[in-house]
Amino acid sequence: MRTKKINNLPSKPRVNVITLGCSKNIHDSEVLMGQLRGNQMEVVHEANNISKNDIVVINTCGFIDNAKQESIDTILQYSALKEEGKLEKVIVTGCLSERYKPELETEIPNVDAYFGTNDLQQLLASVGADYKHELLGERMLTTPSHYAYFKIAEGCNRPCSFCAIPLMRGKHISKPIEDLVSEAKHLAKNGTKELILIAQDLTYYGLDLYGKRNLADLLRNLSDVEGIEWIRLQYAYPSGFPMDVLDVMNERQNICNYLDMPLQHIADNMLKSMRRGITKQKTIDLVNAIRDKVPNIALRTTLICGYPGETEQDFAEMMEWVERTRFDRLGCFTYSHEEKTHAFSLVDDVPQEEKESRVEQIMEIQQGISYEINQEKVGNTYKVLIDRVEEGYFIGRTEYDSPEVDNEVLIAANNNYAAVGRFVDVHIDRAEDFDLYGTVKS
Repeated sequence: MRTKKINNLPSKPRVNVITLGCSKNIHDSEVLMGQLRGNQMEVVHEANNISKNDIVVINTCGFIDNAKQESIDTILQYSALKEEGKLEKVIVTGCLSERYKPELETEIPNVDAYFGTNDLQQLLASVGADYKHELLGERMLTTPSHYAYFKIAEGCNRPCSFCAIPLMRGKHISKPIEDLVSEAKHLAKNGTKELILIAQDLTYYGLDLYGKRNLADLLRNLSDVEGIEWIRLQYAYPSGFPMDVLDVMNERQNICNYLDMPLQHIADNMLKSMRRGITKQKTIDLVNAIRDKVPNIALRTTLICGYPGETEQDFAEMMEWVERTRFDRLGCFTYSHEEKTHAFSLVDDVPQEEKESRVEQIMEIQQGISYEINQEKVGNTYKVLIDRVEEGYFIGRTEYDSPEVDNEVLIAANNNYAAVGRFVDVHIDRAEDFDLYGTVKS
């Protein structure tokens, strides 16, 4: 008997995922999108065109004031479109809703559902999808396919006074090595050449699973995955830094000589109040030891200006240390007074204008350092991974640069060797403070 075809069955809605915040959120959105695609749902990332049948999922950030405001503005924008009948549903997930769910439900009630950072299965159910265990490690990348943010752990056990991340992400939970290797193999099979390892604290990896800091062993296993040509370390923590990681960096050619390690400050009284578990001298000794062990390593750090009680003397001490240490890369942020953190009990006594002025002074010093370091690269040849084509240039990075935050190498687009996702050898012809210009060597 022939089955009659039914043409008017309701189609599944399209899910438009909006990602705000850090690379950890990018990873989480990609996992969500992989699950939705595995449920045969149409899924897009930050699509500009919207439809009245769309479900919008907003993955929010709740780290500091500016990020929280951006998240709230985005929720209001899409909830207004829903009220106008221009989309079907608005769902909010991520750090902001983990931290402020009751307040958000009261203030913005026309959002269909709020979910926290560990509510993936419930979120999927709310859009008619099932969590599929067989998709563990599979993602729908939002980055160019040749690199991927690779999250090795969730949460944080550090007691830093200024940080709200443990409130939103919970305690540190390492992913098993075998699961991470499986995920890396899947990514490599689909064309990923660079893994950018991320976590709230990479250097804590393994303590909960294996009873020891096990980042070095993880790196060896990932380094063996065929097709992975670069492995990059972001978000290391200085206190208790596992020096055996540097041995692996020296041993394995595909582990980049690059380390991102936020140090936050250098004055002893600031480090103590911040509860960083390290002193000025130990910080200086650690940086020197890292550079001694891997002489050509690129060190990136981030600092905070205007922490409660930071005096002119404290700030001058930090400026002098930045000038003397000459980090390859450096970012600087104003202190944000976050409720429920340990530092919230302190008086936020540095005026906002002064905080911003101090950031500008630090970044002016770093701009000069970066310019001088880049001038030393002129005349040398570097392996460069091409990320994109823009305004007549191929734009890529060396192993000493992470996407979005570090130097870029610009190559005239009219050559036959460069292509997005390809490694090429580039001779550096000239340099600016944050950009290098070069020619592909045939």
